This record gives sequence, structure tokens and C-alpha cells, in this order.
Amino acid sequence: MHQTILARASKSADVIEANPLRFIRSSSSSLAPQIIKELEEVFGAPVIESYGMTEAAHQMASNPLPPGKRKPGTVGIAAGPEVGVIDGAGNLVPAGATGEIAIRGPNVMSGYENNPKANAEAFSNGWFRTGDQGVMDEEGYVTITGRLKEIINRGGEKISPREVDEVLMDHPAVQQCVTFALPHEKLGEDVAAAVVLREGAQAGEKDLREFAAKRLADFKVPRKIIILPEIPKGATGKTQRIGLAQKLGLA
Repeated sequence: MHQTILARASKSADVIEANPLRFIRSSSSSLAPQIIKELEEVFGAPVIESYGMTEAAHQMASNPLPPGKRKPGTVGIAAGPEVGVIDGAGNLVPAGATGEIAIRGPNVMSGYENNPKANAEAFSNGWFRTGDQGVMDEEGYVTITGRLKEIINRGGEKISPREVDEVLMDHPAVQQCVTFALPHEKLGEDVAAAVVLREGAQAGEKDLREFAAKRLADFKVPRKIIILPEIPKGATGKTQRIGLAQKLGLA
């Protein structure tokens, strides 16, 4: 939604100027730093990234409003339940270490109804596992590095789709990018990306791959980049990495 608004903002400069915003809020998937920068430049208002899920009666973490400290690329500090990062055994990992984001507290649900299997998988040592991979810094700011189910396993090398997204989004011709797993006979999975170009901009697959190759390790560079007028959305209107290869006829 933020990217769509930005794409149309140049045609509504008078409306934006006449209706100043106090702040812009974003939740769910992390915003690329490029989108945050552009939103703040266009609207002259701070972007407040936050993090929530239904199982926590929604809000879990948020960047503070000014004059509080905001860290672009993070979803902020705990804002409701206790937030931690745990390992596979359900133990907290130290600041700066990557693990699974977990929550606990009175506003976190006690379990899924009539689904003991899901409950067994979702709870560890009193923590509810969110299914999101992330890291917490020494000040308690959480960065989501990707959905665990969306991490690309290329012959044993684990690749965060978001990292590739952010590199391609730095290309001046790219308006939107979604990196996803492409089935591969020998490696299991390879890296692919779907890209929407800015209006009037031009770039080919080779241009984008060469751009990415200067900023990413070779195994992270997308082997396939598809340029589309629009990236397919799921039933809820969100872009979904899982199953995108099938939707695009690549699997």
C-alpha cells in the first residue's frame, strides 16, 4: 500500500501539502529502508514501523513517536507483551544473535482451539513462537529478517529474501521487488525475484543481476529476475513469497 501511494504521490502534491500528517504507521511486513526514506521526504512526516499479530491481540512492538528514538529497518521495542529472540530449544539468545522472535504475556493467547499439534509447535518454555526470524539489539530494538518458512535454502546456504529485496530496491528503476524460492533439481531451491519498474524507467534482467552481483555474495544473486507490471497478491491482498514461483509458472 505504501509503495502504491508513493507511485501516485507526484500527481497529488497539492493534496499532500494541504493535509499534513503527524506520522505514518506501517505494520506487518518490514518496509525497505528506501521506502521509509521516500515516504518521509514526500510527506514530511516520520514513519513509525510496528509489529503485531492476531495471537497477541495485535500490537507487539513499535518504534516510538518523536522525540523518541526511531531505528529505520527495525520494528521497534516491546509495546505490549514481552518480546525475546529464542533458539530451537526455546532458550533466549544474546543481543545481536539471530533466532526466532517469541512473545509472552497476558495479552498473548493461551492456545489454538482444538489443535494440540499446532500448540505443541507454537509454544516453548512459556514463549509463543511467531514464526519470524529476527534479531534484537542491546537497546531492545527488534529487526525482522524474514519468515522462517520463507528463508531460501540454496544447497545448504540460507538466504534471507528481504536482504535481496533491499539490494534490488536500491536500483533507481525498481519500484517494487519480491524475492522468492525457485525450485532447483540439484540445489533444492535457488533465488528468484519479481520486480515492478518505476513508471517510465527501463531496466532488463541482465542489468538488475549485474547490479545485485556488485552488492551480494554470488550465491545470493537471483538466478532469475522477472519484470512484471504488477506482482500477484494472495487472498488477503498481501504479497506472498511462498507459492509465488507456482503462480508465475516457474515451477
